[in-house]
Amino acid sequence: SPAGMEPELSAASPRAATVSGLFGWLRGRCLGRSAAVDPARDTFRAMTGLYGSIQPADSVYLSTRTHGAVFNLEYSPDGSVLTVACEQTEVLLFDPISSKHIKTLSEAHEDCVNNIRFLDNRLFATCSDDTTIALWDLRKLNSKVCTLHGHTSWVKNIEYDTNTRLLVTSGFDGNVIIWDTNRCTEDGCPHKKFFHTRFLMRMRLTPDCSKMLISTSSGYLLILHDLDLNKSLEVGSYPILRARRTTTSSDIASSGSSGPRAVGSPCHQSDSGLLSEKNVSRSSQREGGSPRNSLEVLTPEVPGERDRGNCITSLQLHPKGWATLLRCSSNTDDQEWTCVYEFQEGAPVRPVSPRCSLRLTHCIEEANVGRGYIKELCFSPDGRMISSPHGFGIRLLGFDAHCSELVDCLPKEASPLREIRSLYSHNDVVLTTKFSPTHCQIASGCLSGRVSLYQPKF
Repeated sequence: SPAGMEPELSAASPRAATVSGLFGWLRGRCLGRSAAVDPARDTFRAMTGLYGSIQPADSVYLSTRTHGAVFNLEYSPDGSVLTVACEQTEVLLFDPISSKHIKTLSEAHEDCVNNIRFLDNRLFATCSDDTTIALWDLRKLNSKVCTLHGHTSWVKNIEYDTNTRLLVTSGFDGNVIIWDTNRCTEDGCPHKKFFHTRFLMRMRLTPDCSKMLISTSSGYLLILHDLDLNKSLEVGSYPILRARRTTTSSDIASSGSSGPRAVGSPCHQSDSGLLSEKNVSRSSQREGGSPRNSLEVLTPEVPGERDRGNCITSLQLHPKGWATLLRCSSNTDDQEWTCVYEFQEGAPVRPVSPRCSLRLTHCIEEANVGRGYIKELCFSPDGRMISSPHGFGIRLLGFDAHCSELVDCLPKEASPLREIRSLYSHNDVVLTTKFSPTHCQIASGCLSGRVSLYQPKF
């Protein structure tokens, strides 16, 4: 080409391919993709094939039958240990590869064990209806590392911030409590009350710990933005961004969607005390963007539930922080739904304007078997699939028939989740399910105490 003139790029030129590849790589980086889950390598198709051929492999059912219902399952980060939280004070440990029983912590607590959370590959925490949290070390299971006292009612949820080594727990006393494991002794850990709300059900931290999500039995979902766990929040000390119903595409143009949905349930009406005029006016006086720990209050939309309230019984987060996964049941307990809501990032245009961080993208109606029991569902490690308790088994659900990434198949309007496979191996209601973080394996636990493992058979 003449001097000083750039050659025109053709679609087939090596330079065009390089530029295209560069922008493709940058886009993948922005989306948080790694090479292992990049659609360009089609590895997700192999995983879809594996999960499509998955079958019941083994069942773990102790002959003593003393442990009662299975309330929670948790794999260690390296996938070498599967822990089981049981109704009758016990914690069971298994080798998930051989399905062999390793250990029973027969008196792990004095009441139901509700949740288990690994801090690393050897330390894990358990919480119970006896109002305590216990820390355990896999290398020395004959005794607890320590017992944590601070809640006044049943403790239902444990989260962990790996960066600050802070343990975060929540319970039916409405409290979210922070425990400093950096200064842990045999007598416990220093702790402080971080947050309080009525009707608290579940609490989760996003993977980067930038947000805390709290679900309530009265149908509200609370989001603490720009999270700072080192700052305690007393009632009335945090700015509230006005409550509103989560949007669908048809709601965006609706002028009536900026207020909270009116619900006739008494617990919904009493929970509206969260939105006191004093707090709203305080937030409206602030200038600029959202401050740390700003509170957003949402009533997530559930199909078929526009005119009556619902209870958010299970709350999970996408492993890349793109979305939240809810299991909702109606106040009359005659319907259950699994719903996915994507995060819509960005501060409100004005400090007093509604933020509305979530948008309903996918949903599916559940079997509604075993009314009154909480069913814990989960994302797969790559976030492409959902495992959901469904009657006496589990369903594997995808965002589309090919188990694509959520960001690659976001619909303009809420779409149904696609059923990839249904697996049934229990003789009672399944209450919890979990993907292995390292192997192509799924575990499920039911009301009668049976734990089933599912993996591909060739």
